[in-house]
Amino acid sequence: MISVEEALARCLALAAPLSSESVPLAAAAGRWMCAAAAAKRDQPPFPASAMDGYAVRGDPRPGDGFMVVGEAGAGHAFAGRVGPGQAVRIFTGAPVPAGATRVILQEDVVAVGDRITLKDGLDAGPHVRPLGQDFRVGDSLSPRKLRANDLALLAAMNVPQVTVTRKPVIALIATGDELVMPGEAPRPDQIIASNSFALKAMVEAEGGLARLLPIARDSEAELAAVLGLAEDADLIVTIGGASVGDHDLVGKVAGLEHSFWKLALRPGKPLMAGRLNGVPLLGLPGNPVSAIVCGHLFLLPMIRAMLGDPAPAPQARLARLAVELPANGARAHYMRARLSPGDAAPDIAPFDRQDSALLSILGQADALLIRPVDAPPSRAGDMVPYLPL
Repeated sequence: MISVEEALARCLALAAPLSSESVPLAAAAGRWMCAAAAAKRDQPPFPASAMDGYAVRGDPRPGDGFMVVGEAGAGHAFAGRVGPGQAVRIFTGAPVPAGATRVILQEDVVAVGDRITLKDGLDAGPHVRPLGQDFRVGDSLSPRKLRANDLALLAAMNVPQVTVTRKPVIALIATGDELVMPGEAPRPDQIIASNSFALKAMVEAEGGLARLLPIARDSEAELAAVLGLAEDADLIVTIGGASVGDHDLVGKVAGLEHSFWKLALRPGKPLMAGRLNGVPLLGLPGNPVSAIVCGHLFLLPMIRAMLGDPAPAPQARLARLAVELPANGARAHYMRARLSPGDAAPDIAPFDRQDSALLSILGQADALLIRPVDAPPSRAGDMVPYLPL
């Protein structure tokens, strides 16, 4: 059995970044921008007023008076020039007129007709946003997964299209005679296929396109037929059928080149990865919790790598252990756990029941507490690594 770290490295070696495409900015939310985008204009593109008030020149003092000679609003610049003793009524975001050097707050003036007089207590100003204060032409946004904030920045940079990585197509194949789809009437010896729906949601939240293929029954011919439907996928994910039973057929399929099979992990020992006729394949365990935990540990990093993320591996955090734990054994244990608020770090407590078939426990968990191979006993109060769910 290989370690979790070695298995992840081998999975990521199968997941090369995909090709790129150009999409409109309005369709780019959540996409991985794989080429830097450069600003096509300065922001602001002119010296702009930061407040409502009056644009004047020089260093005025309380008691000074000015003649108001015009008005400047957002999208409506004053065409003239501000001279000595002159002021232009100005509003937030408007271009500061030529000749003006500062904006006097409207609260700091007494206005009578077309004249203003400055009050005592005048602040220092200048309440002018310089040209290019935010960014300049040619400043760039580096590759990243695009958030709402990034889209606002790109729009302000006058970038209407962005270059993003094509979404990876992930074919999900549940295997086994014991499975039926939700809504069907199972026989007494059958169960409902559940893993595929969690994995589909995880794939799509990470930026992939999930295809739920038909359940592959326990025959070589049917498994081959369903796998044939996935030939155009970027990654094939099988669920179940990768263990050592007589009906576990995935590992024996023709054309499969193994990268590894079995690792020192609990839950998820019978994980498998390789290439099927050149297409990366990840064989997840059939137990629900094992499949979903392995989805977090291996499937999602593979998707991130295909999208071009330079740091696709799960990032562990630290929490304070709320209970005592015995020494761990020869397999890394990713325990379903619950977080609660703490002082400097959250507190974490694993559930008493860790059976890999218990979806109800997984549904209550918001973290995976990581117990490394051969970890010594841990006491309440120790800092321990975890992955958020």
